[in-house]
Amino acid sequence: MIKDYTPYYAVIFTSTQTEDVKGYTEMSNQMENLAKQQKGFLGIESTRNEVGITVSYWESLDDIKNWKQQTDHLIAQQKGHENWYNWYKVRICKVEREYEFNS
Repeated sequence: MIKDYTPYYAVIFTSTQTEDVKGYTEMSNQMENLAKQQKGFLGIESTRNEVGITVSYWESLDDIKNWKQQTDHLIAQQKGHENWYNWYKVRICKVEREYEFNS
């Protein structure tokens, strides 16, 4: 069944980590909890193996911009640059429709 809804945005964060990830899990949990409090936040999905993929969902591009500039998130981004990531890529996409299967 295809839902009828207003389009929204997905921020896809793909990354590889350094060997020293001390403090990463705690910061990741803090950022997820903080994101949930932000205007326009709709949800998050994440997985990590050799490559980590986190997708967060937002109502608008302005909401994404505000999240990127949120003070505590800026600190976490800096720590990621300095300590936890070898590489990352961010993609921002407009979701036009969705559907799912659930058995």
